[in-house]
Amino acid sequence: MRLGLSKALVGLACLCVKNANPVSLAAKAAVVGVLLAAVCGCGADKAPEQAASTKSVFDHFPVMVGGKQTSLQLAVTDAEQSRGLMQRPDLGGSEGMIFVNTSPRPLTFWMHNTPEALDIGYISQDGVIAETYDLLPMDERIVASHRSDLQYALEMPKGWFTANSVHAGSQIDMAAVAAAMKARGFDPVRYGMKAVSP
Repeated sequence: MRLGLSKALVGLACLCVKNANPVSLAAKAAVVGVLLAAVCGCGADKAPEQAASTKSVFDHFPVMVGGKQTSLQLAVTDAEQSRGLMQRPDLGGSEGMIFVNTSPRPLTFWMHNTPEALDIGYISQDGVIAETYDLLPMDERIVASHRSDLQYALEMPKGWFTANSVHAGSQIDMAAVAAAMKARGFDPVRYGMKAVSP
């Protein structure tokens, strides 16, 4: 009985992988994981404390941007940054994604497989928005920064910057980003941020 149910759950997991929306995929994967753990008793006695508390790219974190509250996902790894907001037509009004690099550099973005128009801000190491651009849906032209000393990029729904008076010179709450990095299991200092207390 257990084997038959496990095979059915594995089949369900395989079907979920076909959904390209990362938020839906995360929700379905979580349900499948809970079901598998319940059926198999996997990790029922003890789960690693860090694994249970570490957040993922699918989690949102409150971060003030230009004095306005946002709910941001963090793209940190190469895979997360390559995926970005692709195939995401469902951003909320104050939801976005911040791309975190280990050091300053010229930044380039495009809108490959991204159906929602976005605003992007290129940000210096100290959290100041230096440049902003409009990003058009599915536009595969590269949007390159003019400066080479930029470390972060912030994508928000189209029009969010204007509606919230966020522009070049606006400040990102880097302490909140550093806390979010720590919650994700990354060392903020490695990414040019100040250390966060435990």
